[in-house]
Amino acid sequence: MMPRLERRGAVALVTLDRPEALNALSFAILRRLGEVFDEVAASDARALVITGAGERAFCAGADLPELRGRALLEQKRGAELGQAVFARLDALPMPSVAVIHGFAFGGGLELALACTFRLATPAARMGLPEIKLGLIPGYGGTQRLPRVVGQARAMEMILSGRTLRAEEAERWGLVNRIVEGDPAEAGCAFAAEFTGYGLPALGFARAAVARAQDLPLHEGLKAEAELSTLAYRTEDAEEGMAAFAEKRKPEFRDR
Repeated sequence: MMPRLERRGAVALVTLDRPEALNALSFAILRRLGEVFDEVAASDARALVITGAGERAFCAGADLPELRGRALLEQKRGAELGQAVFARLDALPMPSVAVIHGFAFGGGLELALACTFRLATPAARMGLPEIKLGLIPGYGGTQRLPRVVGQARAMEMILSGRTLRAEEAERWGLVNRIVEGDPAEAGCAFAAEFTGYGLPALGFARAAVARAQDLPLHEGLKAEAELSTLAYRTEDAEEGMAAFAEKRKPEFRDR
């Protein structure tokens, strides 16, 4: 089954809908995910929430039977496809939230790492176990995981293939928080904390924080000053400051 896209108010909800295979990512599903992310980007959604169908898994990773017996060029193109799809998720104009319930292994965790935020239910289990198959992560895990948990912990996870429980993942900063109840509802409730703000400011803030991973401090501060100045030039900034002065709730229009 292909991923399902629906709306819940201001939130676009994507559900990986292949529970009989633990929501594994076939190449067809990856291509469809790319199309779904493009649809979300073109919509008026204020946030994206990603969950997995069933009780056992968010996403157990790549569809291993598809990966065997392929030529080197095919393998490289497969990795590039996964990276390109997750890059589209990373570049969405609105924040994204992965809600991990059950297993998030390999490509499943890499999908979650491409989201702005990660939540986990108490039953969540996550890791990059490719080393156990004589492989390494190929959909961005070696690059995004160190940016989230630091190089030492990322190296430990990738070289040992160990599985983290929800509590340890939260301590490491791999997930933002542990949530109870229905994963989709928990994700939408979390997204409600920022869907009322203007998308330009949210985008500038995400871009500024991302610079901290890639630039020396003095260069990052320059980028922050530039992005902050751009934020001041938006109509939303004028509305926000006026609403504060007039003691009312602002009405942001993403302009």
